[in-house]
Amino acid sequence: MNDILMAGNKAKGERPYFLEDPAVERVLNITMAVATELAVTRERLDTLERILAEKGLVSREEIEAYSPDEEAAEARQLWHARYSARLLRIVQQELEAIAQPENNKPMHQIADEINEM
Repeated sequence: MNDILMAGNKAKGERPYFLEDPAVERVLNITMAVATELAVTRERLDTLERILAEKGLVSREEIEAYSPDEEAAEARQLWHARYSARLLRIVQQELEAIAQPENNKPMHQIADEINEM
C-alpha cells in the first residue's frame, strides 16, 4: 500500500513549467498520463482477445459477460488506487513542494551543488 503513497514522490528542485498557466499544465499532465495508460492497455487487451479467439479458448462474448469474484474485485480496487496515484502524481508533487519549500531549488543550483561534491 505504501507504493501508492510513494508513486509520485517529488524530485528535488523546482518543477519546470512550459505553459503560462500551471493549472493548464497540471490538467495536460494528467490527461497525457491517462492517454498513455489507455493506449498501452488497449494494445495489450486487443492482443489478448485476438490470441484467445484464435485459439478458440474464449470468445469476445464471454469476455463481455464476465463478472469478477470477490478476490478479483479486490485486486481491481487496489489497481485503481495505484492508477489514480500515478495519474495525480503532479498534484501530489506540488503538495510536497508546498510542504517542503527547502527542496524547491532551481535545477541549475542543484547541479552546481552536485559539481561541488
